[in-house]
Amino acid sequence: MTNKQTAIADIAVLGMAVMGKNLALNMADHGFRTAIYNRTASKAHEAAAENPEQNLIVCETLEELIASLKTPRRLFLMVKSGPPVDTLIADLLPLLEPGDLIMDGGNSFFKDSQRRSEEVAAAGFRFLGVGVSGGESGARFGPAIMPGGDKTAYELAAPVLEAIAAKAPDGAACCAWMGEGGAGHYVKMVHNGIEYADMELIAELYYILHTGGLDNEAIAAIFEEWNQGELSSYLSEITVRILREEDPADPSIDLDSSLKEDPIALELRSSGAPTGSKYLLDKVLDISRQKGTGKWTNEEGLELGVDLSILTAGLNARYMSMDKGLRVRAEAELPQGALTEASSLPDKASLAQAFLAARLLAYAQGFSLYRAAAKAYHWNLDYRTIAATFRGGCIIRSALLSPIMEAYAADSDLPNLLLAPAFRATLEAGIPALRSLLASTIATGLPVPAYAAALSYYDQLRAARSSANMISAQRDYFGAHTFQRTDREGIYHHEWPQTDEE
Repeated sequence: MTNKQTAIADIAVLGMAVMGKNLALNMADHGFRTAIYNRTASKAHEAAAENPEQNLIVCETLEELIASLKTPRRLFLMVKSGPPVDTLIADLLPLLEPGDLIMDGGNSFFKDSQRRSEEVAAAGFRFLGVGVSGGESGARFGPAIMPGGDKTAYELAAPVLEAIAAKAPDGAACCAWMGEGGAGHYVKMVHNGIEYADMELIAELYYILHTGGLDNEAIAAIFEEWNQGELSSYLSEITVRILREEDPADPSIDLDSSLKEDPIALELRSSGAPTGSKYLLDKVLDISRQKGTGKWTNEEGLELGVDLSILTAGLNARYMSMDKGLRVRAEAELPQGALTEASSLPDKASLAQAFLAARLLAYAQGFSLYRAAAKAYHWNLDYRTIAATFRGGCIIRSALLSPIMEAYAADSDLPNLLLAPAFRATLEAGIPALRSLLASTIATGLPVPAYAAALSYYDQLRAARSSANMISAQRDYFGAHTFQRTDREGIYHHEWPQTDEE
């Protein structure tokens, strides 16, 4: 340990990969003496050497780390989710004293955080599962932070977490206690599911505009204009920058040895790509991946019976993108049907209205899952606080979050976000625009799965009588699964007429 004094650190960060290192520097920026540890000690020494002004306390063993911390100790884990977290916690527990706090800031599955919270508490210590959003830059200069676990544990952590968190436009820290057990990581998980949907909605708009004949600069100008008003968001902001970035003369080589290139032949890579373009985006291979949180969100939707079709469209689009070879073959072999020209696409104003409505619909699905989870897991989730936490530092921060906060302030038990009176005008303008967008894109042959899911969700939600009576009757026909009636109470089975084969 450098600086041989003992018990001088306010907090420790364990794990010096990009996120851990930047969070440690953020803590030091805010006046907290920060001890750092990495299983490979050289990485901790490198982090300290690169930032000598921060006076980080490097510890080469867990025993040194524990000795460096003031009590009650606060330890922030930033290691790979899954078994590595359990292994590190098991190594730490024998070294701790009652009341010490372990925080897991990785992308852990919420049920793992729920279990760890119970196990650590049973051992006499405290635990928080902490969702952190904002990527490398957010970690360094202010992320959105979503802690879950024992309330007293949050009170111990709050001075640090609220200091390093992003600040919303009104100055409030984008950090709040979310609830017991795994609530923090759950909120972060669903945040990522909404992120998948929002990214796909933007990507589909880019695809529509590009197919309609606009170049990258023209598309960037549209997103830049939209980003000045109610469509303002972090993702729209970076979209402008991405669209305008020119291809460097000497492309950089990815130095992450854990990544492997897809074994795709050059002719498949270049299929459909613009030629002679100066923009880097036009050279980026049309394959997108995911790290699991979006998948977990959709699995939760299935588990709790919540329609997440827009979020699912964002996930499925990534799966489809990965089968580049099949897509290239299918384009050559499958009939496309009668198509109209791309010039029939909606104008810019109509696209903006459709985009805003679809984004609202995606948020509605995400917050519907929060509502279902609160009931299923006995959490007292505060939806207004969740929206407030997303206003700064995180990937899905957008202008839409303020009216969402207002909607839940007016009715904390709102059954669906779309029923808030504040969104009536958005839907009145946006739904016809969505219909126009889908009519033209379907006729043109452009794939827009997220926008299609958004409109289908809206139309299903507002159908007082749906097609489900047919499904119920079919289930009763072949499986005697019974049904209810519209004209009387009770559970019924009917002897339906059988076919000759039956």
